[in-house]
Order: sequence, then structure tokens, then C-alpha cells
Amino acid sequence: FCQPLACLFIGSFFFTSKGDDNRRESSAFINPDMDTEAYYEGKNMALFEEEMDSTPMVSSFLNKLANYTNLTQGVREHEEAEDGVRRAAVPHMGTFIGVYLPCMQNILGVILFVRLTWIVGTAGILGSLAIVSMCCICTLLTAISMSAIATNGVVPAGGSYYMISRSLGPEFGGAVGLCLYLGTTFAGSLYILGTIEILLLYIIPPEKVVKETTANDMRIYGTCCLLLMALVVFVGVKYVNKLALVFLSCVVLSIMATYAGAIKTAIKPSNFSVCLLGNRTLKNEMFEKCAKTDVELWNLFCDSPYPNATCDEYFALNNLTEIQATPGVLGEVINGASLSSKSPLRANNDKLKNYVFNDWATYFTLLVGIYFPSVTGIMAGSNRSGDLRDAQRSIPIGTILAILTTSFIYISCVVLFGACIEGVVLRDKFGFSVKTKPVISILAWPSPWVIVIGSFFSCCGAGLQSLTGAPRLLQAIARDGIIPFLQVFGHGKANGEPTWALLLTVGICEIGILIASLDHVAPILSMYVLCSAPPIGDLALSSITGMSLCLSLMFISSWIYALVVIVIAGCIYKYIEYKGAVKEWGDGIRGLSLNAARYALIRLEEAPLHTKNWRPQLLVLCKLNSELQVTHPRLLSFATQLKAGKGLTIVCSVLEGTYMTRGDEAKKGEKVPQFVQSFALIAGLGGMKHNAVLMAWPTGWKQNRDSSARRNFIETVRETTSAHQALLVAKNIDHFPANQERLKEGTVDVWWIVHDGGLLMLLPFLLSQHKVWRKCKMRIFTVAQMDDNSIQMKKDLQMFLYQLRLNAVVEVVEMHDSDISAFTYEKTLVMEQRSQMLKQMQLSRTEREREVNGSPNERLRVKITKLIRLYIMSPSVQAQLIHDRNTASHSAANDKAAGATSDRVHMTWTKDKLQNERNKHKENMAVKDMFNMRPSHSNVRRMHTAVKLNDVVVKKSCNSELVLLNMPGPPKNKKGDENYMEFLEVLMEGLDRVLLVRGGGREVITIYS
Repeated sequence: FCQPLACLFIGSFFFTSKGDDNRRESSAFINPDMDTEAYYEGKNMALFEEEMDSTPMVSSFLNKLANYTNLTQGVREHEEAEDGVRRAAVPHMGTFIGVYLPCMQNILGVILFVRLTWIVGTAGILGSLAIVSMCCICTLLTAISMSAIATNGVVPAGGSYYMISRSLGPEFGGAVGLCLYLGTTFAGSLYILGTIEILLLYIIPPEKVVKETTANDMRIYGTCCLLLMALVVFVGVKYVNKLALVFLSCVVLSIMATYAGAIKTAIKPSNFSVCLLGNRTLKNEMFEKCAKTDVELWNLFCDSPYPNATCDEYFALNNLTEIQATPGVLGEVINGASLSSKSPLRANNDKLKNYVFNDWATYFTLLVGIYFPSVTGIMAGSNRSGDLRDAQRSIPIGTILAILTTSFIYISCVVLFGACIEGVVLRDKFGFSVKTKPVISILAWPSPWVIVIGSFFSCCGAGLQSLTGAPRLLQAIARDGIIPFLQVFGHGKANGEPTWALLLTVGICEIGILIASLDHVAPILSMYVLCSAPPIGDLALSSITGMSLCLSLMFISSWIYALVVIVIAGCIYKYIEYKGAVKEWGDGIRGLSLNAARYALIRLEEAPLHTKNWRPQLLVLCKLNSELQVTHPRLLSFATQLKAGKGLTIVCSVLEGTYMTRGDEAKKGEKVPQFVQSFALIAGLGGMKHNAVLMAWPTGWKQNRDSSARRNFIETVRETTSAHQALLVAKNIDHFPANQERLKEGTVDVWWIVHDGGLLMLLPFLLSQHKVWRKCKMRIFTVAQMDDNSIQMKKDLQMFLYQLRLNAVVEVVEMHDSDISAFTYEKTLVMEQRSQMLKQMQLSRTEREREVNGSPNERLRVKITKLIRLYIMSPSVQAQLIHDRNTASHSAANDKAAGATSDRVHMTWTKDKLQNERNKHKENMAVKDMFNMRPSHSNVRRMHTAVKLNDVVVKKSCNSELVLLNMPGPPKNKKGDENYMEFLEVLMEGLDRVLLVRGGGREVITIYS
């Protein structure tokens, strides 16, 4: 029955002290099966020995920490399984080898060697510095936040995914982890495409393979390269790790060659030159000399080698100019075109095939998306957390130093490229104007082949690293079990190699290769990396700034890709939330939620709640049986229907006992009424507290000789009224519909007798929003007295409902003054007689014992008890008792006289016997007064109102699905509490489902917008 309660559900219990318990919790440190007394015998810590199983010795705790290993089955374990040799278990990598160099290798890659010169030439030095600065600051803020997480405690193997998932929780961790996996996979596609581009354009001339490199060539060679790399990874990652140092050496040598070449240009410019026809750059791979007299160049633009040949108009009208490609830092290139962006010609027909042209239109935001993959790879060090000697120290220092180093390299390269290379050459993306060589290579010393070979092996190494890391990342996500359909990818070979994850990675990587364009794959990679990079850490300023910058860069790069990736991440998040495994990792999102809740609670208390914002926040008072099951489960179902899954619902019950001992010995809470009223007043927190109490009508209050149920109910009514809280009392709650039922037809009748805030109008409207009551019509009845204009009342009420936008049928019931009937008089008399009888039975325990032990006349008390039981059990006996009350009184007097005579004859007077005689005399007089009493005029009037109103309600609403009635308050004088319950019983007599409603004394509905 709790499943449909779609609201904020807080189960609350009060406990009263009773008993003790010696049960102990199981231990997570010490074997609970060992003989504790024998183990600690002779120890000098006997004072603490009883708690040793839950709070171990400090030495035992430290021993556990010392033997803790943060290594899981990863790359090193795979190598050991392949070699059959067990290596040292202690991690040995330091900051430089374990974090700094891997980050350097992954950050410095394909974009630096094949695209950075083009970005500088297209965006200019200032634009390029802006792009590099934004991206580097973004990664630096991410690294700072990641460092804050890494220094919070021990970082086990699992690296970045472990830190993200344990910091953001399983939902965010799974979504961000999958984005990181997809980013790593597309990074493999990017590096493979870069490898093929370098291979086909610069290492193997195009004419030796195909006539011209096309997209299909990139797809074919890229697929072959992908399969070859996947085979290497599948055979053994140990080869990848052994080649890592070679690949890193190639990157370092290439960068050193670039700096050396820049220095050399200041001394002696290189011999590379560029041929311009007018302001157009020519592809010079087909000719050697930049002159119109050159036969090879002449044949490119003219139809014959003779002087009278017909030549291209632009060729005929413009002169050829040969300029130096790398004039050097002293050539004042930085003051020229390289400061501003200027795109070369775009090809439209075959006549332009001899010129250097752009393959697509460029703009600043597109360049940001293409460049950003060059600063990714900052997670390479954290991914090796299992192999680090001190991950808490190495990850922050190594990652931040690598980012600062690479940022300096990128910024310095931007300045050097703009200062040393001509703008027209920089804008040549593929280097067609410099004999089809990478533009960066013409700056290298001693040979351009250092850059070509270095960039080729750098891309190969980065691709292998991506194909090695992505499957293991997917395997870690699958083994966490947070995404059920990915569990198959958590399995692999006997040594733990993620075979199935590798196959999926190869398939996704092939999608990027089929795009066949490095410039189109780079923005996709940027989106996934940026989506997984928004930093959430302990440093609030850096986290918020970094997150804002990441999101801004996503939409700057490509708003379409950004929306697609955000939708994918959102779908993954909702899927994990709906079907994922429940994990409690102590995530930071929970802390943010608590902070937001605290802030909202403080704001709620700043100003009183307005009528427009009022809705019932329920406190449901439940009773539990001996098995701790809810006695009336339909009460919770009704709360669900009333709330429609919104707002606050607090469910509470009272248990007898202490928190340690409640267990199966817990009792129902009727014996501790003060806690019910106390909880009704103190439940909730700050502004988020209940404003209405829902409880079931105490159906057995008449049959129960103990008056606690009646007292609890009346005190609850008084306490809620004094606290200005609404009270809802459901009669026959077990007959109310369950959440699975659907009422096909019927009415919900509201009997609006007094106005106490409009809650009677609001409740049926809220019920109609639930599917159980949706098809029930609403009817509103109001009572008119003799001096009221019933026709005008009906019109006013209809207008009031129209302004409230409530669809209901209105009916005004006229109740004329009438004489009090004999039935009402007799019913009131029986009620007062019963109350008098109950008072006689409410003696203290001591007085009862004295009466039993000291009084020989026990027949009188037994007779009174029998009279009360007869009255409770059979209503027909009530009339008989009234009819024979004089006879009963006469018999009681005779018994009293006989007993008194006997006592006078045989008793020897003592003080105790005298007191017993006085008590016996009081009882006899009370019985005599009870059967000769006349009912109170005030009670007769109240009973008359209850009977008349009940007749009208039963006549109009006996077949209704639910009847809502104004609940009259208890008498101010507590002496009339016994009669109050009887009045309510008469008011609800003959009705099945009744909801008594007592407002909290404030308006809850308004007609104003």
C-alpha cells in the first residue's frame, strides 16, 4: 500500500523507554565467530572488551589500512597474466613517470602537428591566443577540481571514472562516465584519421597510391589501421605500454625540432618558397620554378606549350610572385596578415584546382571545436591511479604541471608560427604550397621529416592508448552494475581483458572513421569531453567557473552537437535513475541537495505562507498491530489520492519501548497519548511542516472499557485546533477505495455548514485530480435557517464556485425549527446515564483493591458492571433500562438496607471499615441519582441538532461515494468530553464513507488571481 504514495514520505516513530537489549552489531573488522572472552583474556583493555567487536583496537584498524591495496584488475594485472610472472604488489610510479609524462603524451598530439598552423593562419595570432587560452583555462579549472577530489582520500584504481562517479553519484557518474567513454572512443577515431592523413599526404605521395586522396581512401585505410591497432590491443597491452616511451620520445623530439627551427630562422631563413599568382597561392608540387617561362607551370594554365596558346584569363592578367615561406622572427611577419584572419580561396570549378583553397567555410566557433581536442588527455594520469605510489599527491601535481607545460608550448607555438611563417602558408591546411609537407615541418630543424615521422608515431601511439583505455573504462562502468544492459561488457578473457568492450569500442570508433574527416570528428570529440569535464569539486569558485566555461565552449563549438550530447547524457541519467542499481557512494549531489534544502527551508520561514500557495501538507497518524503492520492501510491510500503525488506527507506512529528494544516487543501507542499530541505539534522542519492532520475514526471507543481512545481523540482535536492546523477524520476508512480501484460514477457530497477557511471546497477538488475519484461529480449542500433567503444563497454560492473554477451542483437545504422529539430526549438521557456509569468505573487502582478486599457487598458493583455491558452491547436494552429504572433503583436500595443491617450486627468498627462504608454509600447514592436524573438542556439541544442534521444528510447523501462534513469542536469544558463522541456518532449514523473536516482557522482558497 505504500508503493503508490508518490510524495515526500517520512516515516516517523516515537519510542517510550521500556526494557533493555544486549544484542550486538556484526563487525566489519574482527571475525565475529571467534571467542571474544578467550581472545581478550589477559589483555589490559578489559574495560573496553564488550565493544571490541564494533569498535576495534587502534592497532587492528591501522593494520587494516596498512594492508589496504588500491589496485584492481587493470592493465598491469593483464600483463602479469600474459607473462605468467607476478610483479611486486606495491605501486612504484611517481609523479613524473606516472602522471606528468602520460598527460604530456596525450595532450600534445595530432592537432598540434596538422591543424594548429592552419588555425593560426585562419584566426590570426590574437584569435588563436583567445582560443588556446579559453581551452587551457577550462582544462586547468577541471584539473583543480579533480585535484580537490583526489586529495579528499585514497584514490583506488579506476581513475577519473571512479572519482566522478563517487563524487557525483551513480546517476551523474554513469552518464558522465559514458560520455567520457564515448569521448575516448572518438579520440581513437581522431588519432587514426590523423595517422592516415599523414600517411597518405606526406609519407606516401598520393600518385603512388591513388590519383587523388578522397574520403573513401580515408575510410578504407582508416578501417585497416583500426583493425590492426585493435589486434595489437587484443593480443596484449604489454606491447602498447612498451611502445609508449618510443611514442613519447617522438613527440618530444618533434617539439624540440620546432623550437630549434624557429631559432634557426632568426639566423638563416629556410629555403622554402611559395609561388603566388596575383593574390592566389599555387600548388607547387607540379612545377619547380615560379615563373611563367617554366614549361610545367605554363602547361597547367595554357592549352599548349607555345607562346600563342590560349591561357587562363587570371593567369594571363596577373604576375607570378615568389615569397619566402619562413622569413623568420626578424622578417616582421607578425606585423602583417597573420594578426588578422583571412581565408584563402574556395574551389568552385576545375579551373581552380591548381590553387590552394579552403575545403569548407570556417569561423571562430568552428575553430574552437577543432582545437579543443588538443587539450584533452588530462585524465591520462588519473587513469593510472592504481599504479601510483601516492595518488593523492601525484595526480594534482603531475596533472597541473602537465597542463601548465602544454599551455606554454601551445601559446609559444602560436606566437612562433605567426612570427616565423607567412600568412598565406599558414592558411594552407595541407601544405600543398610547400611541396605537400606539413606546414609545421618547414619550420623544423634539421629536417622536415623529423616532424612527419614524429607526428605519425605520435598519432599511432595516441590511437593505441585510446583503444586500450576506452574498453577498460566501459568495463569499469559495466562492473559497477549501474547500467543493467551494459553488464555483458564487464566480462572478458580469463585474465580480465575486456574483449566484449573492445569489440564495442572498435564498432563505435569505426563510425568516426566513416566520417572520414578529422575536422568533423574533432567537434564531436570536444562535445563528449566537455560534457564529462564540468568540474564538481570542493572549491566552489573554480567548480562553478569551470562548469560555466565548459558549457559555454560546448555551445560555442556547435550548438547542435551540444544539444544532442546533452540529450544523450540526460537519457542515460534518467535510465540509470529508473532502472539502475542502487548505490550509496556518498556523492556530492546529495550534499548539494541538502544545501539547497537548507536554503529553501530558511527562505520559507522569512514570510508567512500566502493563501495562493496553501495546499494540505499531511501528518498521517497510523496505528500499528502487534506485528508492526499498519492497522488501516487505506489511510495511506487516501493520503495518496488527496495529495496526487505532491507536497509533504509525514506518516507517524507511536511505539512503546526504547530504540534498541522496540523490535517484536513494540506495543501500540494508545497507552502514551501525550506523544501523539506532541508529535502533532513538533513534526516537520522549519517552514516545511504539516498544516493538516489525517487520522481514522476510533470505531471501538464504545466497546473499549478503557477511555484512552476517546481521550486521545479529543485531545488531538484540541491540540490541532490550538495549533491552527486542519483536522481530517475518516470514518470507515477500510471501506475507502484503494489506489487500484476506479469509481465509475457517483458523487462526492460536501455539506458546508460553517465556513472555517474553505478547506471543504478544496478537498474534493484535490480528490478529483486523482484517477480513483476522477469520474465522481461534486455536489455542495448548505443549510439555510428560517430567516435566510435560500434562493439568494444558492445564487451567491454558484457565483462563488464559478469564481473558484469549481464544477459542482449546488443545493440549499432548509432546516425549519421544530420541537425536540421524545426520541431525542430519551437518546440524550441514555447518553448521560452511560457517561455517569463510566465515571463510576474510573476508580484508581488502589480504591478498587480496597473495595474488593474491604467491602463484603460485591453484588452492587457487579450489577453496575452488568448494566454497563448490557447498555454497550444492545441498543434495545437501553429502552428497557429506562423503562425499569425505578424498579432497579428500588432493588438497589433494598440490597443496601439488607447489607447495612448485616454489617451493623457483625462488624467491629475500624477506620478502614468506616471508609469502605462511606464509599459504598456513595456508590448507592450515585446509582439512585443515575436512574432518577434528568438530561441537561444544553445536551438535549446539541443532540437535537445532530439528529436533525443527520436525517437531512442521510436523506440526500446516503448513496454518495464520500460525504464531507464540518466537524464541530469539542466543548470548552472538559466535563462534557464524554458526550462529544456521542454527538459525532449520531451525526454520522447511517453513512458509509464520511470525512469529518475541521479547518485550521485560516483561508485556504481565494477567488483572486
